[in-house]
Amino acid sequence: MSSRVLQDARRIVVKVGSSLVTNEGRGLDEGAIEEWSRQLAALVHGDDGIRREVIMVSSGAVAEGMKRLGWATRPKEIHELQAAAAVGQMGLVQMYETKLRTYNVGSAQVLLTHADLADRERYLNARSTLLTLLQLGVVPVINENDTVVNDEIKFGDNDTLGALVANLVDADALIILTDQKGLYTADPRSNPHAQFVHEAQAGDVALEAMAGGAGSSIGKGGMLTKILAAKRAAGSGASTVIAWGREHAVLLRLTRGESIGTLLVAPTHKNQARKQWMMDHLQLHGAVTIDAGAALKVRDEGKSLLPVGMVAVEGDFSRGDVIAVRDAQGVEIARGLANYSSSEARLLCRHASSEVEQLLGYRGEPEMVHRDNMVVLH
Repeated sequence: MSSRVLQDARRIVVKVGSSLVTNEGRGLDEGAIEEWSRQLAALVHGDDGIRREVIMVSSGAVAEGMKRLGWATRPKEIHELQAAAAVGQMGLVQMYETKLRTYNVGSAQVLLTHADLADRERYLNARSTLLTLLQLGVVPVINENDTVVNDEIKFGDNDTLGALVANLVDADALIILTDQKGLYTADPRSNPHAQFVHEAQAGDVALEAMAGGAGSSIGKGGMLTKILAAKRAAGSGASTVIAWGREHAVLLRLTRGESIGTLLVAPTHKNQARKQWMMDHLQLHGAVTIDAGAALKVRDEGKSLLPVGMVAVEGDFSRGDVIAVRDAQGVEIARGLANYSSSEARLLCRHASSEVEQLLGYRGEPEMVHRDNMVVLH
């Protein structure tokens, strides 16, 4: 298992912590960011013969802002944290952009909040943007939008954000780079009998008991947040590796199949996990009835649902809501995330995708429900 999980991964989310990015708060570590950028570029370009899609979730904005503002300790006031994030984000993104461009890879800044991923319409927008960037060979550099969202600064952590992003884009793997080698059965700094955990199943409750508190005064996420992030990522089928960020060529060696750090294997296959998520955790807000031809495409061929195949719309739903897809006999054959609201869907019934802009006044998605956001019922 260890040798194949990362080797087989084609879409990877990498999360790096504040203590690594800022060298324990002493300002952005230019050499470290350049080295990670070199490795990210090698993965994107497919130097080993396999092109991969990579997203970077990077902490460090607040810590860099503290350094630029001359603050020795992390402030407790929310408005001061927001100010530090605003100042530090400038340098953080500029550094990644400069280093990635050195290796002929484009980058994009994406600021997210947990609320962005909880709201279905914003979820779909964020997903579409990130997938488009990945298709273009661009590395999105993601951070929480700490400047404007209070509770994200107060309670959020980028380990959790990394897992949410992995779920958002259906990543194959989440790599959490930290200032520790990985997970131990106990804190090795205080327990000489602590043993290193090379591999375990993500979500195993025993792992949470092993994890201690935060190990750095700069970052907020301790080992427990990483264990919980791995559990969250496993919900969509992504396995997680927790490894030392300064390990030589760590990303490249992991994707070559080397066993580095702690591997937390997702117990559910990605496709199975997505079906589980669609089936068990989302409420239906409406339905569309489709003709026999569309039903054949959706049910038997696994195609997306196009507006031309719709004959009726039920309920009152918004873009991003979960809707049922029914055949002419009223049998639910699929369910998925709607790309259009119920009022828009009614206008689109029996019309070709090429007519969307003419009918709605804007150029939207060609599909009513994309196959990546749909589960077919058998």
